[in-house]
Amino acid sequence: MEYDYGIIGGGPAGYTAGMLLAQKGYSVVLFEKEFLGGTCLNKGCIPTKALLHSSEIYKNALNSQDIGLDIEIKQFDFKKTAEKKDKTVERIRKSLELAVKNSGVNIVYANAEIEDKNSITANGEEYKVSQIIYACGSKPREIKGLEFDGKFVLSSDDVLKLETLPKSVLIIGSGAIGIEWARIFSNFGVEVSVVELAEHLIPLADIDISKRIERIFRQNKIKFYLSDSVEIISGKKVLLKSGVEINPDFILSAVGRVPIKPNFNDVTVIGDSEGKIQLAHYAIHNAKQFALGIECDAKLIPSVIYGEPEIAWVGLREQDCGDDCKGVSIPIAALGKSWCDDATDGFIKIITKNDQIVGAHVVSKEASALIHEFLIAIQNGLSVSELKKVCFAHPTYSEGIFEILLRT
Repeated sequence: MEYDYGIIGGGPAGYTAGMLLAQKGYSVVLFEKEFLGGTCLNKGCIPTKALLHSSEIYKNALNSQDIGLDIEIKQFDFKKTAEKKDKTVERIRKSLELAVKNSGVNIVYANAEIEDKNSITANGEEYKVSQIIYACGSKPREIKGLEFDGKFVLSSDDVLKLETLPKSVLIIGSGAIGIEWARIFSNFGVEVSVVELAEHLIPLADIDISKRIERIFRQNKIKFYLSDSVEIISGKKVLLKSGVEINPDFILSAVGRVPIKPNFNDVTVIGDSEGKIQLAHYAIHNAKQFALGIECDAKLIPSVIYGEPEIAWVGLREQDCGDDCKGVSIPIAALGKSWCDDATDGFIKIITKNDQIVGAHVVSKEASALIHEFLIAIQNGLSVSELKKVCFAHPTYSEGIFEILLRT
């Protein structure tokens, strides 16, 4: 069998590249050893957002007295929550599979081996291709002393297999994975502790985001230990370097992911396997760049952490800037919509330089949508003066953009 392109890996980078190349008239075969959709759909973005949504419904049900509801939860079966999460993933996966097949891509569900730059073997068959694209993604990072055992030390893959909730959990790392799981467990009433090696939570974020999330965690009784790490594990007793002792039901090690690299050099590598930015939307754009030549500025890739409130940022952080930059922020509580939604905790912050927005940082309901309004302005060089001419609807979170521009 001969094809123009052979793609190994059916995650966001692989299936996007496959569909785009097929739409351009190329013959494409895509190899996936497990499930189409990769980590994002099956073990990351989608299942965790489904669980977050369920956990928020649970938490809101327990705190509904102020709108006249007196709800008594007689029974809660987390197994059904997990089943709903799995059904959501399955629905999306079936839709994706249909879209990929309809685009003309031949999907081969099998482990693929690269024989040479133009040859791939799978299921005992050989596939000749003009070019190989390697998009096998990434895997949870494992660190010494916290090796995954699937019982007491869990990876982000392992934790999605839970059918019952723990009473307490220790999360190592406060990136997107750690923060989102801390919120999920906390919403369900689990006692949560987070250990972060850096001086603040979410160390990649603007310092004001980190400080606000620390305050929100305190309000939600999520314990966290900064500039700290695990020193000793004895049974289910965990001793931190600071001397603090924690006795969790298990540890979730969420210290990032590592790229899965090809064992053959003469191939095109895209997505997480490239080893640059490990985000599904970057992987998708990476594929677009390869297939369509649409360039992507790696410095303007938005970051989003989900939950209540959402967290999002793009561009420069305050700690990256010199005296020629100016940071301005407004509280979300200044917006009428936030009071209607009982979502007043948060802020919108922009970094400006010479009448241009060079960074934006949002902690708010709908932050995942708001950040793209800033991104479009930054990427297209729209000045603060020009943006002030835009009429934003009221009451919305978007009008916070207008409010902050007026203070710039």
